Amino acid sequence: MSNEKITGRCAWLGQNMVDDTVWQHHMDDEELAEIDAALTTALDLKVNWKEIRKKHFPLNKLAEILKKASEELEEGSGIFRLRGLNLEKYSDLELRTLWMGISSYVGSACYQGHDGELMRRIRNEGGDVGKRHGQIKTNEKGEVFLSSHARTLTSAELRFHTDRTDVVALLCAGQAKTGGNSKLVSSVSVRNAMMERRPDLLELLDAPIWRSRLGEEEGGENMPYPLPVFGYRDGKFTSHYSRTYIEAAQLHEGVPKMSEAQWEAIDMLVELADELSFEMRFVPGDIQFVNNHVIYHSRGAFEDDAASGYVRDLYRLWLTVPNSRSLPQDHEILWRNVEAGLPRGGIALAG
Repeated sequence: MSNEKITGRCAWLGQNMVDDTVWQHHMDDEELAEIDAALTTALDLKVNWKEIRKKHFPLNKLAEILKKASEELEEGSGIFRLRGLNLEKYSDLELRTLWMGISSYVGSACYQGHDGELMRRIRNEGGDVGKRHGQIKTNEKGEVFLSSHARTLTSAELRFHTDRTDVVALLCAGQAKTGGNSKLVSSVSVRNAMMERRPDLLELLDAPIWRSRLGEEEGGENMPYPLPVFGYRDGKFTSHYSRTYIEAAQLHEGVPKMSEAQWEAIDMLVELADELSFEMRFVPGDIQFVNNHVIYHSRGAFEDDAASGYVRDLYRLWLTVPNSRSLPQDHEILWRNVEAGLPRGGIALAG
């Protein structure tokens, strides 16, 4: 497959996605009422939000929409968006409960940190995030290289990347005053374009590239690993990519230095991702599911204005899904389980 064009709905172009209705659904009054009824059931059961499963959060009509979402994520475009949730009437506990309940129809939440974090608030936490979430001092002046985890919790731009899970799920609870738009691109289309224009560079990304676990596992900056950017198995494609992890690995003395050609391949990947992507703006109540195996996502820099109520605030879940694809054997180093449908991804707990 590495020398063939990959076809199907996963190989989309950004210019064709903005008005596509297949991957989008605006919830109606009946579906919103189902969510409220399911929330009441879950709260009456007094189940901790971290333990919420489908059996605690009964849905009917919306369950069929979420089944469609699961199919679209794995067999279609790799993205699905729900809209129309009114967040003003929910407390933080209620919001976490209903978000875990809705997402349980797509997959099971896996850990986002070695401390057992299941749901992460994605918002600007200020200038000292590196001290709390991972950084490396790069010189005697004390200049630091922030981990991907730390960068997520700033207002800075996030470059195109994937997360360490089958599906990343975002619930928008607040939007910035300016900026912060989400960009999505088909990594399949990026790979196809590279094959057409520079097959010599594609070959380099089909081979292992060293990464760092900085900001993930405890002590992860000392546990670099090699993994191809593009992988293939049983007729399915996968891509795992973050330039931050690659750059962090290059700061490790024991890691082979990237060649000029390898950096050229990474640079072209970024250029193609920008060229082939499309942009969307989250509004409060939006829900976005993204299949990391076939999608890269990014975020623009943003500016909050708390005084006027504009603060970008997302609730993030990492989901391992029952209809997942099989992955190449060499992906065990990151995913642990590579067979189709098995629980996998996320961060191993400390100890």
